[in-house]
Parts: sequence; structure tokens; C-alpha cells
Amino acid sequence: MSSSAGLAEARSLLAEFPVVDGHNDLPWALREQVTYDIDARDIATDQSAHLHTDLARLRAGGVGAQFWSVYVRTDLTGDAAVSATLEQIDCVDQLIARYAGELREARTAADMEAARAEGRIASLKGAEGGHSINNSLATLRALYALGVRYMTLTHNDNIAWADSATDEPGVGGLSAFGREVVREMNREGMLVDLSHVAATTMRAALDVSEAPVIFSHSSSRAVCDHPRNIPDDVLERLPGNGGVAMATFVPKFVLQAAVDWTSAADENLRAHGYHHLDTSPEAMKLHRAFEEARPRPVATVSTVADHLDHMREVAGIDHIGIGGDYDGTAFTPDGLDDVSGYPNLIAELLDRGWSRADLAKLTWHNAVRVLDAAESVSTDLRGRRGPSNATLSRLDG
Repeated sequence: MSSSAGLAEARSLLAEFPVVDGHNDLPWALREQVTYDIDARDIATDQSAHLHTDLARLRAGGVGAQFWSVYVRTDLTGDAAVSATLEQIDCVDQLIARYAGELREARTAADMEAARAEGRIASLKGAEGGHSINNSLATLRALYALGVRYMTLTHNDNIAWADSATDEPGVGGLSAFGREVVREMNREGMLVDLSHVAATTMRAALDVSEAPVIFSHSSSRAVCDHPRNIPDDVLERLPGNGGVAMATFVPKFVLQAAVDWTSAADENLRAHGYHHLDTSPEAMKLHRAFEEARPRPVATVSTVADHLDHMREVAGIDHIGIGGDYDGTAFTPDGLDDVSGYPNLIAELLDRGWSRADLAKLTWHNAVRVLDAAESVSTDLRGRRGPSNATLSRLDG
């Protein structure tokens, strides 16, 4: 762990250039735990027993802007997925209204800078998974109108028009309709988020996109070989595209020993006749016995810093950021236990020789710049073409 002097320097930097975090699943946690009863999970009070996130810990972590994920599970499909996404959006709007002294809605880069000047946390929305639009470009535009500023093209499962990193190849990346979705996101000014997608989908989206892309919560595949991470050849394309890759903290994506342990634990469940995602009491008893015999490997601040070192080397300092995935993971690295932990990571990077200017890009400038660039591309495209009314059936048969 870094020295007290290093932590003091990290906190000083974050006071000026706070963290823009690419992904936090608080809205889904509120849905699952209390059915959006924000009195029962008042984040103005200490929620450390239930959540990774509350206002005091966001402040302690130096968070100045948060993309709140309006994720819905992939077993919600069709209109049910759209309705659940709208409920998630409403949850974020309720939080912003209730905690207006601490949170400020942000839909533009200028809004983010205004929030920073006011000392409030800029609050943006990101949809996680193209199933949220139910194959409808009009629904995509409606989400943009409600403040959604990125959409992750897939979650853990393929959709009709895009392949996921953790599913079998379907359309080979993006279908014709998938490419049209990217074009329409560019026209709207919605960032194309390539976390969770297959490497083929990453490359296809970079081929099509006229605006910078983001990875809202993905780390380096060269450092940790998990399909959720970004291959070097894709990182190498970010300078040409202008995009930003935001490193995540999830141990099973960042620590190779944790990847291998998770695979073995999943295989153990399957060998006893359970699905690897089964959370029934019987399956959990089996899982706990496995963990007792083979303790879970623990990631650290240094683990995440290794990813950022490599991502900076390959993509360049202008093309990296941070996306912790808090309240979307059961396990976190030591020292990054919750949203108060960012100073530990900044202190580690200071110890590794990162300059104050480089860290300001990592925490604040890169993410603000990429949204500003998407807005500029949108202004140009809206002047040249109208909204697309293409359909999945028309383009993909």
C-alpha cells in the first residue's frame, strides 16, 4: 500500500481532476435489493453493509463523474427489456432529484465541467446491452432523449445483430443492422461502448464508427487472458479512432489466477449437475466447499495498475480511463473494496512514476474529451442525414 504522502498527493490530484468512472451498477443493485425503495437504501447514509456505493464514499474516492449503468439482464427480452431499462433510467433520475446537492445530471461534456466547477458529481447514464432497444432504432433515439449517453452493444449473450465476448460466434461481429445501429448512435451522439463484445465485434464497430468509441469497463487481454478484455490490436486502433478504454477492477477479469480459479469453480458445479450460475442453496453449499479447499485468489491495487501500465503503453495516455464496475461484482481487489478506493490506485500509479498531467488525463480529461468529440460528430452527421428507420428484418433478412 502506498505511503501516507503518496495518498495525500493522490487526493490532492483528485480534488482538482476527479475520477470519471465508466460503469457503476447501483441502479440494478437498488432494483434487486429494495425494488427501487431509495428510502431503504438512502445513499446519503452509510450503505457499506449492502452496497459498494454511497455519497460519502464517492466523495472519499474523489469521484467527480459517474456513468450509472441502466443495465437489464439478458433474460429480459423484447418489450420487457425496454420497460426494465426505462425503470433503471427512472431510478437514476430519482437519485439525481433526491440528492441534488451532491449529484448533477450531465448529458454533455459541458455539463460535466459545470458539475466539476460546482463540486457536484456529474451523473450520466449508460445502457448495457443492445437487447435494451429491442431491435428498434426509434427506441435507441428515445433512450438518448432520456439521457443515455452510451450503449454497450451486448452484455454476456449474443443479440440478433452483435456477438458477445462470452457467447459462441453468431453473426461474426456485427450484422448489417448492427452496423446501422453504430451509425445511428454516431448520429445521435451516443457513445458506442465495446465492453462485453467479442473481439470481432470490437473490430467491426471500429471499422464503422465515425465517432470515438469507449470501453466502459474492460482491461487488457495481454495482461489477463479473459475474453472480456481488450486485445492489443484493438487497443492499438484507439489513437486513430480517438476512443478511450476504461480499465475495470473485477478480479476474475484482471487477475489470471482468478480467471483460472473461476473456470475451475464453474466446472466443479457443472460436474455435479449444476449450471455454473446456479445460486440455489445446494449449489452454493458445493461452491463454498470448493472455495474452502481452494481459496479464491485475491487481486490488488497493483493488479489493476499493471493493466493501466500496459494499456498506456499500447494505446497511449490519451486513450485510457477507469471503469470500476462497483455494485456489479461480488468481489473486488484489496485496496479497491468500494468507491472510496480510487486514491489508492492513483497513489500506486504515482509510485510507478506517472506524472500529474498523465493522471489528470486518466481520471478526467480523456472521458470528457471523448463525449465532447461524440457531440461534435453528431452535430455534423445530423446536418447531413436524417434519422434511420432501418429494421432488423429489412437489413438482415
